[in-house]
Amino acid sequence: MRRDHWKRRNDRLDPKTDFVEIYRNVVSHEFPWDMNQALSFALFRTYAVPGIGRLLDETGEFTGRVQKRYDDTALLLEPPTRLGFEHPEARAAIRRINAMHRAYDIPDHEFRYVLSAFVVVPKRWMDDYGKRRFTVHEVEASVRYYQTLGRHMGIKDLPATYAGFEELMDAYEAEHFAYDEGGRRVADATLDLMRTFYARPLRRPAGLFARALMDQPLREAFRYAAPPAVVQRLSRAALRGRGLLLRAYPARREPKRIEDVAWIRSYPDGYEIDRLGTFPVPGRNGCPVHHAAPEPAAGEAG
Repeated sequence: MRRDHWKRRNDRLDPKTDFVEIYRNVVSHEFPWDMNQALSFALFRTYAVPGIGRLLDETGEFTGRVQKRYDDTALLLEPPTRLGFEHPEARAAIRRINAMHRAYDIPDHEFRYVLSAFVVVPKRWMDDYGKRRFTVHEVEASVRYYQTLGRHMGIKDLPATYAGFEELMDAYEAEHFAYDEGGRRVADATLDLMRTFYARPLRRPAGLFARALMDQPLREAFRYAAPPAVVQRLSRAALRGRGLLLRAYPARREPKRIEDVAWIRSYPDGYEIDRLGTFPVPGRNGCPVHHAAPEPAAGEAG
């Protein structure tokens, strides 16, 4: 297989109708490590929104059981990519996601923001660190993929284009990023988990490396100290160097699945989609977490 096999394959597909296949090729074949990092980073950014970070802290899932919550999130988001939205396993995964969300009073503008991060952050990551940038087809396929996921989740007023998602994300973060003790606890727990993915001598440098990749508004929202400028430059240069090196590697033949990632550790004997995630406490009605009334979105129509 030629090194540009998946790019050429995606260029021959129609992003209007083949968006799941194009996105699958991006995630599973062309950029599996980069997409895992970028989507994890996109989710991490959302903790800097107090309404999101505080709720996740109050549930205790992202602090008390952070490994399981990390694994469940990844495993539930994968089936639509791997199998398509109409496959029974994908539909079961989306039902599970929707059931979890319905247990809490989550405003629609927060859902829109999270989807925008899943669209925008991977493209920006690939622009900065990938072996190549996304093609026009791949960007459009990503937009259509998350528009479809959003419709299955009942999210209204989604942007129609990548530029719309980008504008939504940037404006939302500029207005909503702020320090919250709960959001900080969730961020700390996530970084602590990330450090365990590496050998013990590398854990402290891994945490410094992660903070070096954060932009200033994100660090300020968590009140993280900025690493020295030289550490930031070297960290970003190392990722760019990795991307350049990967240009010489052959195309990946076999897809990389989430369950093949060593960091997914909660289910060594396998798992059932219907048992992933969180479940309401029996006998308790409504949102099980007390939190402030949702803030109005900037330009509520999104």
